Amino acid sequence: MNEPARRILTTHAEYLERERASPTKHEFLNGEIFAMAGGTPEHARLCLSVGAELRAQLRGRPCAVYSSDLRVRVKATGLSTYPDVSVVCGRLERDLEDKDAALNPVVLVEVLSDSTEAYDRGQKFAHYRLIPSLREYVLVWQHEPRIEVFHRNEDDSWTLREARAGEGAHLEAIGCTLPVDEVYRDPLAQAPPAAQA
Repeated sequence: MNEPARRILTTHAEYLERERASPTKHEFLNGEIFAMAGGTPEHARLCLSVGAELRAQLRGRPCAVYSSDLRVRVKATGLSTYPDVSVVCGRLERDLEDKDAALNPVVLVEVLSDSTEAYDRGQKFAHYRLIPSLREYVLVWQHEPRIEVFHRNEDDSWTLREARAGEGAHLEAIGCTLPVDEVYRDPLAQAPPAAQA
């Protein structure tokens, strides 16, 4: 009788070594490495649109907006991951074991996709809630104009606010508002078809 397959676990240091040499991004948790799925053009446009809106509104303030190239580490659980957009205010706290990972985001944004929505809403959010600095978690729907903002209250509970077309998603922690119509505006949807040569 065949033996069941064994999970091969790796250390965080081994993960970082592999990640530096890898052309693709991976999450790390409890000794396991998970490949992150590639995105769609819509996903990429929405990520950049949210990041651009936040960057414009935060100009002149001591906050920085980061793309999905910034690794975030949840010290309480050991998760290392790449949120779609991160905002850090004050100063960037780096993980002692991973100088390229931030420990103190104030806002994290994930653009939902069919393959990651359950994870982003469930397990990943459970990890994110253990980041002491995190004040807001933003979920951006990919298939309809809808933005959800989970806000951490003083008693450590979370409140959900939704914004749809014609509305703005207010991020109280950083004093910004994401105008839904502007975030979802697709200039290519109105463009005439390209001429064939």
